[in-house]
Amino acid sequence: MAKSIRIRAKAKGDDTTVKALITHPMETGLRKNKKTGEKIPAHFIQEVTCKHNGNTAVTALWGPAVSKNPYLSFRIGGAKAGDSIELSWVDNQGKKDSATTTVK
Repeated sequence: MAKSIRIRAKAKGDDTTVKALITHPMETGLRKNKKTGEKIPAHFIQEVTCKHNGNTAVTALWGPAVSKNPYLSFRIGGAKAGDSIELSWVDNQGKKDSATTTVK
């Protein structure tokens, strides 16, 4: 999949705020195609992982109830300017993507 993650991280004091926008259809598998009447297959992110300098800082387990193109914001402690933040996801169809940024 093309780069689907836009991420930024900004340090303030002892906390770093990570903000990300993920482009993904997030289909529940319950909607029907209006033209054909057939169900649209489920296609949603199952796991989102954030790594700080290679160490897992946050793991989120998602399901079909998360909205299309989800926005994610959280804070982690101990990160400082220049550190590396990597965000990755895996969906129920086995597709995945990741993006890396530097804390500012």
